[in-house]
Amino acid sequence: MKVDVNQLAEHLAHTPFQVEGVYRYSRNSGVPYADYTDSFPGFVFPLTGKIQFQFNGTPYIFSPGKVVHGGANMKLDQENFSNINWEYILVQYRICNSELEESSFSQQHFELSTGQSPRFSELIMRLWHVYNQRGGISMFQTEMLFRDVLNEALLCVANRQNSCESHALFERVSNYIHEYYYQSLTITSLAEQNNVNRNRLSYVFRRHAGMGPAEYLLKYRINMAQEMLFTSDAPVQEIAQTVGISDPFYFSRVFKKQFGISPTEYREKFINNPC
Repeated sequence: MKVDVNQLAEHLAHTPFQVEGVYRYSRNSGVPYADYTDSFPGFVFPLTGKIQFQFNGTPYIFSPGKVVHGGANMKLDQENFSNINWEYILVQYRICNSELEESSFSQQHFELSTGQSPRFSELIMRLWHVYNQRGGISMFQTEMLFRDVLNEALLCVANRQNSCESHALFERVSNYIHEYYYQSLTITSLAEQNNVNRNRLSYVFRRHAGMGPAEYLLKYRINMAQEMLFTSDAPVQEIAQTVGISDPFYFSRVFKKQFGISPTEYREKFINNPC
């Protein structure tokens, strides 16, 4: 089961909870098999390898780059992958308000895709080490570090989702440009067509193409014009219009800026030196 990371963050922000235990398990730890989860919900932070658990019949593979949450007293089934060692840290917690507990995320099983993050891994190990120390300070630090771990997990998930969404947007708009570059395209129309504002579209193109959408469109038009100079005898002005640039002087200026010579010189150079 997947959850909305913003809803989960809002839930954690308004729900008082306390760490009950931090446990480190591995393939050879000698932990007996259990048919049900414990009486407290918990987050599982895989460290190495992979193992599959089922919470109430729903399978989850514990492997690095994921965080899995299991509710209290859930039917539990385990499946080992042959010859694969595994290790994970389980943090159990309890909701401090019984009225909030019944309708909270703590009663659900779900998975968060965090990806690999050195800072995230470091925080998890610090949590484990601090929990195993003695004294009031370590108890206080455990509570603080657990919240730091959850915060980092939520940020990792949000960043990954944003990256996937921005890449999908870039692919969608760039493919549209490749198909309809010759039409009267504007950045405003491309943004409106994809239900984003100009700033968002500009950010996405600079992130994935290293340039803004207007520059990307212009460069693609010039590259298509370069091909036409090779493959047709059409006048330069006609080629400019064919690729969506109505001003032939502007076309020549931009072409020269990109290739160092004018379209006419480029064509003559190619014809005279075909090799």
